[in-house]
Amino acid sequence: MSKYTISIDNGTTGTVAILGPDTPFFDVVPTKKHLMGMAGKVITRIDTEEMIAMLFNRLPNGLNPKHGVSAYVERPFTGSPMMINTTVLSARAHEAVLIVMERLNVGTQTVDSKEWQKAMLGDVKGSANLKQASKLRGIAMYPQFAKQIKDHGDADGLLMAHYYHHNK
Repeated sequence: MSKYTISIDNGTTGTVAILGPDTPFFDVVPTKKHLMGMAGKVITRIDTEEMIAMLFNRLPNGLNPKHGVSAYVERPFTGSPMMINTTVLSARAHEAVLIVMERLNVGTQTVDSKEWQKAMLGDVKGSANLKQASKLRGIAMYPQFAKQIKDHGDADGLLMAHYYHHNK
């Protein structure tokens, strides 16, 4: 049985990675703008139809059950009450990803970043340092994605996929 691992660095600024017997895949989470109400506020949402197509077209035979497909999604950000908008946006993005996986009949596991970060990045601390370490490690391990990693600023989705593909 072939093994495929999907990882999603959650959020509207996150990334998607797939590792399997074929060439690895890495890209940003597809998004779209959405007008909210009469006040004209524009929000960014995950484009679920685009994400379904992105994943479906890169996985085997319409997700034939004989292919092992595992998906790992980073848990949504939860902050203090002062950060309620960020927390709500993160939860909405997480829900959208879960709906995509459900529509594809792919079971998901929500994971905390600390597990894969410790294994892949060591004892690096602090958001800016973790982002830089992720970028450098991702480019070293997956040089074919150097431009995408540099443009995005980190390789979290790829490093998550690598960790779970080789350790679960």
